[in-house]
Amino acid sequence: MKRAIPVLVLTAVGLVPLWRYEPSTDTTSTTEAVAPAPSASSSSSSSSSSGSSALVVEGSVVNTEKGPVQVEVTFDGDKIASVRMLQQPNHPQTTAAVPKLIESTLEAQSADIDTVSGATITSEGYKESLQAALDEQGAVASASPSPTSEVVAGSTVNTEKGAVQVEVTFEGDAIASVRMLQQPDHPQTTAAVPKLIEATLEAQSADIDTVSGATITSDGYKESLQAALDAKGA
Repeated sequence: MKRAIPVLVLTAVGLVPLWRYEPSTDTTSTTEAVAPAPSASSSSSSSSSSGSSALVVEGSVVNTEKGPVQVEVTFDGDKIASVRMLQQPNHPQTTAAVPKLIESTLEAQSADIDTVSGATITSEGYKESLQAALDEQGAVASASPSPTSEVVAGSTVNTEKGAVQVEVTFEGDAIASVRMLQQPDHPQTTAAVPKLIEATLEAQSADIDTVSGATITSDGYKESLQAALDAKGA
């Protein structure tokens, strides 16, 4: 029994380091920093997600006393969709003026906007660069092919009231206008024709209603119109 006591004491002493160096199970602390998710850009120029074609045009660089000024304009068709600065003076008054200039541009849809008080030089440079971008967009638009115009006369339809014949102007496949080449000299016909033409432009076809009180003229009109539509498609 006397020899067993030292062995127990040594064993107990040997356990102390094990308790002291037992690894921690606490998982709340880490040395790795989680990267924040990227935030959305606050640029004044944004790309359209609607699928419509957009044209981006850079204005000229205008060198002012404060520094160069240059804008970039995004057009959605003929509309100014957004404007952003490519170059601008590093000056507090310029920084404050730019959002006002862009807001005015989007509202006016042109470079005919007021100068921002306290930032006259930047404003003038902005408008000059903006106008250059507008001129460039206009040149691109004018160079784009326009729909081909075609004028087609419908058949002459002899009715009880008199002859009826229409002439249709097409822009591409669209009915752009209709005019009467022949029509009965009758008050009800005179009143009905504008209604028939309006209905045609809306329907873009000869499938339109007869005008009350002018049934004969309406039927003659639709027959001549359909003949013009058929000739266009032939």
